[in-house]
Amino acid sequence: MGLTGAQPGVTGDSTPPAAPRSDARVPPSPPHIEDRVVDPALSATTDRPTHCAPPMPAHTDVTQQRLLADPCLLRDIADAVGGPFHVLFPERVAVNIRAFQSAFTEAGVDGFVYFGKKANKAACVARACAESGAGIDVAGTGELVAALGQGVRGEDLMVTGPAKSDELLWLAARHGSLIAIDALDELDRLAALELPVRVLLRVLPEGSTSRFGLDPMELEQAIQAIGAPITLSGFSFHLSGYDAVARSEQAVALVGHCRRARANGHRADTISIGGGFGVDYLDASTWTEFQNTLSDKWFHTNPPGDYYPYHFPAPGAAMLDAVLSHNDLAGLLRDNGIRLAIEPGRALLDQAGSSVFRVQGVKTRTAQGNPYDILTVDGTSLSLSEQWFDSEYLPDPVLWPESTGHLTPTCVGATTCLESDLLSRRRIPLPRRARTGDLLVYPNTAGYQMDSNESPFHELPLPPKVVLRAGADRLRWSLDSTAR
Repeated sequence: MGLTGAQPGVTGDSTPPAAPRSDARVPPSPPHIEDRVVDPALSATTDRPTHCAPPMPAHTDVTQQRLLADPCLLRDIADAVGGPFHVLFPERVAVNIRAFQSAFTEAGVDGFVYFGKKANKAACVARACAESGAGIDVAGTGELVAALGQGVRGEDLMVTGPAKSDELLWLAARHGSLIAIDALDELDRLAALELPVRVLLRVLPEGSTSRFGLDPMELEQAIQAIGAPITLSGFSFHLSGYDAVARSEQAVALVGHCRRARANGHRADTISIGGGFGVDYLDASTWTEFQNTLSDKWFHTNPPGDYYPYHFPAPGAAMLDAVLSHNDLAGLLRDNGIRLAIEPGRALLDQAGSSVFRVQGVKTRTAQGNPYDILTVDGTSLSLSEQWFDSEYLPDPVLWPESTGHLTPTCVGATTCLESDLLSRRRIPLPRRARTGDLLVYPNTAGYQMDSNESPFHELPLPPKVVLRAGADRLRWSLDSTAR
């Protein structure tokens, strides 16, 4: 089984060696998470039952801790919505945006943050971007309209994606959005609009087999073809994985493209390096233990073939630091008067939400002669999207209400008739046996997990998004406008 192979939109390859930024790291796991290990010997592989996975408690921040510690709030929300739901913390989105903005400021670089909207469609996230001075990367008319509806100005939108529709190009041009050109015909269709428009040319990185971007011949054709009312603002690229060095070196190549374009009379003062800024879900020792002791015996069925790198030593804004510092990219950008745009998705949603499911049934099975429980919850794995990439979301869910008891290896199934519909295939060491009516809280799911694959399969309603904000005396919740 692989540990860091490629999955659509969710995996990485290598991690930068730079030390993490103190203001970008999530707080250490709180006491209530550590207390979930009832048996002190549980984390030792030799003492844990061989059919049970090791504990993998997630980093959590203060809002998540307050939510879990509140004796009533989770139950009140569950009773009100009547099914599974997602909780979002938009104030955390603002914190993450500020961390990236601070990295630009400290490096002396003119930079701009665009949120990769495909990572989460909640309206409260788009509003947090508008209020924090960030833009949004959109790839369709629906995303563009939704961003405008939450106060993001058209000029602060980056329009990406392949084979853009005429409607999307027209709407983006009308609102003054920056458009990343992925094919030559998009330039022809923009020219026919006879509207002033700013564009980036998306470059196909050397050696890439991606279906996206312009190859060297197409790139040269585009540079020669662009003229008023179209302005060539610069160039962009996207790389899979999470390699800071590769991003920095490709950015240097784009600076070279800007210089050559300027020689042809173009403005060319912006480059975009896309997203791929890692998120640190687990501490280093937890991730190392999982990697070193990984066993098929931990899984109810069909162990995954791939995993996101759930421990990331230099996540989010710390990775941006690494990109800017490699070969003094920051100095190169300053010397050439070039703005650096980034399009983080998952990294802006770190610690910004969780997913909550109600236990509907509990049954016991045996593996290697040892008992374990299979829970059925009131949702599906479509709401915890990692499973649909032949993977597993590894941060442990919290069983709520929290209490101690007899440690119980437990996997989690969905409320559908599909054998493969499992939220957690591995047997998680829950601190007690779950009961019907308990809640399972999967932490830190706002980035891609909670809605990138959701579907009303079996005519089940989509879990609503609940917005949680910290009041002076208590947490207060409301429904996100996408849920109304």
